[in-house]
Amino acid sequence: MTTNSIVEKILANAGQTFQNLTPAQLVQHAIKNGEGVLTDTGALMADTGEFTGRSPKDKFCVADAKTENTVWWGEVNQKFEPAKFDALLNKVIKHFEGKNIYTRDAYACADPKYRLNIRVFNETAYHNLFCNNLFLRPTAEDLKDFAPEWLIINAPSFKAVANEDGTRQHNFTMIDFTRKIILIGGSAYTGEMKKGIFTVLNYILPEEKGVLSMHCSANIGKDGDTAIFFGLSGTGKTTLSADPERKLIGDDEHGWADNSVFNFEGGCYAKCVDLTKEKEPQIFDAIQFGSLLENTRFYPETTTVDYTNISVTENTRAAYPINLIDNIAVPSVGKTPENIFFLTADAFGVLPPISKLNAGQAMYSFISGYTAKVAGTEAGVTEPQATFSACFGRVFLPLHPGKYAKMLGEKLKANPNINVWLINTGWTGGAYGTGSRMKLSYTRAMITAALNGELNNVAYENHAVFGYAMPTACPNVPIELLNPRNTWADKLAYDAQANKLANMFVKNFEQYAAGVDVEILNAAPKATQNA
Repeated sequence: MTTNSIVEKILANAGQTFQNLTPAQLVQHAIKNGEGVLTDTGALMADTGEFTGRSPKDKFCVADAKTENTVWWGEVNQKFEPAKFDALLNKVIKHFEGKNIYTRDAYACADPKYRLNIRVFNETAYHNLFCNNLFLRPTAEDLKDFAPEWLIINAPSFKAVANEDGTRQHNFTMIDFTRKIILIGGSAYTGEMKKGIFTVLNYILPEEKGVLSMHCSANIGKDGDTAIFFGLSGTGKTTLSADPERKLIGDDEHGWADNSVFNFEGGCYAKCVDLTKEKEPQIFDAIQFGSLLENTRFYPETTTVDYTNISVTENTRAAYPINLIDNIAVPSVGKTPENIFFLTADAFGVLPPISKLNAGQAMYSFISGYTAKVAGTEAGVTEPQATFSACFGRVFLPLHPGKYAKMLGEKLKANPNINVWLINTGWTGGAYGTGSRMKLSYTRAMITAALNGELNNVAYENHAVFGYAMPTACPNVPIELLNPRNTWADKLAYDAQANKLANMFVKNFEQYAAGVDVEILNAAPKATQNA
């Protein structure tokens, strides 16, 4: 079946079809359908049911002539047979028969040159509201001749039969790159749609358009300079990129073309656990009428959200259009970046609070995607635990991480004035439990100094194990903090810890070594002893 024939078949046999409803209409439908309730700020609050997060073990990719030799097959990208996909697609289409359907035309990529038109089919109004909030919204003029290139077919109430349909269990997210379909069933977690499109863009932009896709935030300074922030959960990416002195391009997904950095999305999907107006005023204020809250709970006998309540999940979320955030870039496009920041919360207390990376180190660090969990954050974690996620988004990569790293290296060499910085927002003076967390004020001062060019003419020294160039002075930061070894009372204990962490990096990188060149391999940390 072609895209058009699939659309026609779904619509022909559906009950009522609600197309491109406004947020107000979708909220009304959701309340009438019993899908959610309003909070005292006017946001719609809904539950996603059995699944309160993505299910990466149930994500599949159709293996065919297009993908067989291009997709990075394995744990992240599991193969699915074309014939089984067709059979499952037909089952889902039949599942829609007689049901009311919410459809939406939207697009991804704020740079018009790379625009990707999407049509979404939802069973529920609140899922459709999510799509309105997260994807880019066409104008009325755009909709007159809108032609979808990709379809998202989202059927949470459809449950697969694993031994018959070829799935692992009853839920699934499947991508067919040839037919241009994302098929989702058995899970009502809305993020599957957002990350499905992100995965699609992570394939077609690098593979077909020469654009580096990135899991990062980005902002623009008063002089038009663009900065990019990479970082896993807990590293401060959202906090540090939300700078009142700079305009936000986007907080999660971007593309880097020849002359632009552009947001993929039209909204934000923010974590809400322990949210307060004092800590995250922009997010807090964005949770208003038209926004969607997921899996949160009220204070007793009120409609006021208790963001400390994690009785359903810690992964409580808010989905809202980006225009509800103050100080955004319009359109969500910037120039070639001048500064790139890799954020890590190093709980081992080894990495410098700020250091400058050369191209090889940048590519190696990009593939490594390092941070660390601390004791007490998860059951059974009693000491710092290294966490690596290739390109800071491993589970969304349909191509080998080396492909993205190579593109990054090519862009850095084509633009030699770009600075790449590693920022450690983690521990200093010792590991977690002994040392102390780096003060946010110092981290902000270091990033500000980097952005303002104040570190361009200072002296640097190289880290003995990781090789990173560490500035010997930085405005508004105590000099003794800049070399992490100097902050440890026991210098030999620091050396042992640095070697331990270096060996973790090397061990993690073994899985990617065959897909990268010698420049990247040579940028590995040089441990002077085994762990």
